[in-house]
Amino acid sequence: MLALRLTRGARPAVQLRRLLVALASAGTGFLLLCTLGHAISHPEDPSGAVLRLAWCLTPLAATVHFALAVARTDPGTRPRPGLAAIGLGPARLMAVTATTTALSCTLGSMLALLFFLHLRGDLTGMPFDGAAADFLAAGTPLPLPAALTLLGLVPAIASVTVGLVLRPRDDRAASARREARSYGRFGAYGRTTAREPFGAYGRFRARRNTSEPAAPKDPTPAPAAESGPLDPGQDSALPPAPQEAPKGLPWGIAVLAAGLAVEAYANRHGTAPATPLPGGLAGTPSVLVGWLLTATGLAVAGPGLTHLCGRLLQSGRPGALRLLAGRVLMAEATRIGRPLGIVCAVASGAYAMISLYDPTGPEVGPLTTLGLLLVTSCALATLLTAAVEAKHARSDTTAALLRLGAPATMLRSAAALRAGALLALFGPLTLVVAELAALPLTS
Repeated sequence: MLALRLTRGARPAVQLRRLLVALASAGTGFLLLCTLGHAISHPEDPSGAVLRLAWCLTPLAATVHFALAVARTDPGTRPRPGLAAIGLGPARLMAVTATTTALSCTLGSMLALLFFLHLRGDLTGMPFDGAAADFLAAGTPLPLPAALTLLGLVPAIASVTVGLVLRPRDDRAASARREARSYGRFGAYGRTTAREPFGAYGRFRARRNTSEPAAPKDPTPAPAAESGPLDPGQDSALPPAPQEAPKGLPWGIAVLAAGLAVEAYANRHGTAPATPLPGGLAGTPSVLVGWLLTATGLAVAGPGLTHLCGRLLQSGRPGALRLLAGRVLMAEATRIGRPLGIVCAVASGAYAMISLYDPTGPEVGPLTTLGLLLVTSCALATLLTAAVEAKHARSDTTAALLRLGAPATMLRSAAALRAGALLALFGPLTLVVAELAALPLTS
């Protein structure tokens, strides 16, 4: 009930993001139901049904990733003093967030079921003159348990993923946690960092002051800081740079190189095409494994590349604009780097498929087009959602810069500089990876 009330009372932008999650869930659920329909109408081809189900894992993963990004930016489930006072701590708010995600995905699954039944002709007459009867299993009874099981995959996986990622964590170091678990004086749970000597408290509960005497207060108030243009030396108003860079860059490069090497090895031995790809393409299992490793490498290396891009912006003798843009990129490398790497992986895969497509071969079917649009849309929507989350996270820094006198045009110029720097780094990288990925199958 609380999840429903928080869902209903959200702002229009939040409701729009939840609606997009429902639409993505509907698209994935429709693809899963079409896979079930193909398996029912072609019982003599079980391997083809398993292959179609395997191709649905990519839209499923994209939908779950998008649902997780939307759950992270949901302002209605953030810890607040009012909710904590009535017992809704971080753990219960995490459960509310997972429930809200499950509700959005369930709504999309129900829409997919209604649309699938409508196309089958179970609700009305057969639309499109029965042109889609091949993968809908029209005229054959639909096994309801199997359909509900497939439709429940997206809500279940999305809610469990949100619960695992957003669970409360203790960010303190291990030594600090051990110190907090120790028992202090008179059995008090927890202990201060410095021990107090015997007799620290004197008569009438007067505490002995071992520190230096405080300086007398000046009755005259300090003058307020004048508002003026942003000084490049005012580093305190800039976002704090992270202490260390993300550690996934070497691993991402290694996985990316391994994926390209697997594809080149498959082309060297010249194995015959054994696995049909969407849109009439053909490839070997080694090529598919290489593509998967390439996409994983780009996703893992995304935060490190974003951090490197921010460091390059601050190289030399940076001014206020480059310093601000570089600091923001370094601080937000983990938040926006991984979605950006996934977008690059999707773009390189789409480019490779376009270069491999044979116009004389079979045409791209509607289900293949739906899957490609779903994966691309979810990747772009996840990146935009992460950008919105990053904007909200640095709202205090933006307000501080405006109070210091930074013009609004400078903040917009810094945002444009960050976007241009990321495009200059990830654009050529995507093209190079796409060319290398498509080279084994085009030569």
